[in-house]
Amino acid sequence: MTAGSPAGDEDEDRGGLRSALGGLTTRGRSFLAAGVAAAVCAVVLGQSDLLRVGLLLAVLPLICVAVLYRTRHRVAGSRRLSPSRVPAGSEARVHLRLDNVSRLPTGLLMLQDHVPYVLGPRPRFVLDRVEPGGRREVSYRVRSDLRGRYPLGPLQLRLNDPFGMCELTRSFSSADTLTVIPRTEPLPPVRLSGDATGYGDGRQRTLALAGDDDVIPRTYRHGDDLRRVHWRSTARYGELMVRREEQPQRAGCTVLLDTRRSAYRGAGPDSAFEWAVSGAASALVHMLERGFSVRLLTDTGTSVPGDGGDGLVGSPQESAESAGMMLDALAVVDHSDGPGLSRAYDVLRGSGEGLLVAFFGDLDEEQAAVAARMRQRCGSAVAFVTDSRLWTASGAVDDAVDSRLRGLREAGWTVVPAGPGAALPELWRQAARERADSAPAGATGLSGGWS
Repeated sequence: MTAGSPAGDEDEDRGGLRSALGGLTTRGRSFLAAGVAAAVCAVVLGQSDLLRVGLLLAVLPLICVAVLYRTRHRVAGSRRLSPSRVPAGSEARVHLRLDNVSRLPTGLLMLQDHVPYVLGPRPRFVLDRVEPGGRREVSYRVRSDLRGRYPLGPLQLRLNDPFGMCELTRSFSSADTLTVIPRTEPLPPVRLSGDATGYGDGRQRTLALAGDDDVIPRTYRHGDDLRRVHWRSTARYGELMVRREEQPQRAGCTVLLDTRRSAYRGAGPDSAFEWAVSGAASALVHMLERGFSVRLLTDTGTSVPGDGGDGLVGSPQESAESAGMMLDALAVVDHSDGPGLSRAYDVLRGSGEGLLVAFFGDLDEEQAAVAARMRQRCGSAVAFVTDSRLWTASGAVDDAVDSRLRGLREAGWTVVPAGPGAALPELWRQAARERADSAPAGATGLSGGWS
């Protein structure tokens, strides 16, 4: 950035000069007004000495404007976020760097960065003279209790003359974005599905290094175990052939988040909706860490990652990218105006079986019936229901709500009501206990996997 008026035609120069005159400070305007008043009085009274004083007072701020307007300081600014993605309630540090790339030293500089009010006060820094080729680095902290994506910048640079008569503002064009994701809680490694981690409900196979596994033997490669040699194929093809080892299936998990506006009451960081968003984030991170193929699904039918995909599989790096995409989606998720859960049911109907972890708001009779049908499309289903009776001051008893929750349990759901301030790790253990109690005798011992 060039801290000064850019080169241009005469109209641009006049526009820049007008903006420079508009940058007169209170001191500069006072000097100019006093000089004009003294000059008028000198003409009326015929006092030549007073006229000279008035001209001096009036010309001084104009000279400062001209000098500051024609002074060109070439400075480069940059911003770095550490980190660029933070959980709600955590702090991030913003590092600003200013480089003087001109051959002239700068004067007194004031830096100001544009920051949304939810991240804190707007930071301002005063920098002393920066030598040619020199640099200055400053930093400040930002924090938000509200998830979202917040723009930082552009960075503004204020130039002052030595007498404080004029102040000009120049802006950098670059900006950055801070992503505040929902809070996540570490969950205990309890069993929510009847299959071992990495096996079972998921119908997708993990990919081998060269693609999908094939039962057809392949050519021997250096380093292959000789115990895998397929002698019949070796005799048939006349070269050493080995068996392809079939890779185990990777268990799938769908985290369903109910975002219907009519399903939640209240707003703010302590609302039921924010608890559900945070719970969904904690669940998907936990399941990814346990080796599941995870996707995020909302009542609108939106699936992350991909267009109705079943999650990313493969290397830990791919799992980290998958978690990043889903957390970024949860950072900006908002209430939907959709009437129900039918779109989410359609997505589940077209996918394979797996573990379903749902975070529901209030369910009327119709939506409870749709949720009950979802159970038929998955291997295991766990629902955390933020009942508005528990999140409002009244806490009135509603037998209809209890009957709907019983209907979900009868359909095969493991249902756990969630009240205000509920700790998700404890509810996670409660879901595992309820599922173990409701399972047939001996069913829980079929496999030793953990979710």
